[in-house]
Amino acid sequence: MSERIRAVIFDLDGVLVDSEQVWDAARRQLAEESGGHWSESATQDMMGMSSTEWSRYMHEELGVKMPPEEISAAVVRRMERLYREHLPLIPGAHEAVERVAARWPLGLASSANRPVIEMVLELSGLGDFFETTVSSEEVAHGKPAPDVYLEAAWRLRVDPALCVAVEDSGSGILSAHVAGMRVVAIPNRTFPPSEEALNVADAEIPSLRELHQEVIDSGA
Repeated sequence: MSERIRAVIFDLDGVLVDSEQVWDAARRQLAEESGGHWSESATQDMMGMSSTEWSRYMHEELGVKMPPEEISAAVVRRMERLYREHLPLIPGAHEAVERVAARWPLGLASSANRPVIEMVLELSGLGDFFETTVSSEEVAHGKPAPDVYLEAAWRLRVDPALCVAVEDSGSGILSAHVAGMRVVAIPNRTFPPSEEALNVADAEIPSLRELHQEVIDSGA
């Protein structure tokens, strides 16, 4: 085992499942069907937000008249239906997780609601590889705040400085970086992270197929 790295923490959406556009579609449809509207900045604004934060945003900024908790529940129901029809697991996800888990304990730090996390792990067969999973709805602030990564490290009982995070989005990269972790970036092709975010990543690779021990160790 590396002298410095003691755990690896994965993001979910955009890293293990190609789901950002699915979330986008589910929230957009709900907004349009519920008397609200969709703004050009809505997708970018909500990236990394916890369910509490983005449901409030949809209520206050997009004019969805349902209470935030009902907005969140309605979007989750849509996500569950779509995932049961087809889970968009990213190519190489299962192999990468299994490969990394053979060497380090794994955590998951996700902006997704807890029921969505559990469904993805069940349908993908990845659940047994993770020692802990954290939804940002279980902490005070979503990404880019560091809360979800700090909570994952705490549950793993590992100093954040000894963790490597695997992220695809700008808000996620910044979240893990502010938490004091090393960051391996796999830039999201649909919603690419900013140069500012990429500049704080410790390594950058094009896909999960390149996520090997040497890349993780290089973050140290």
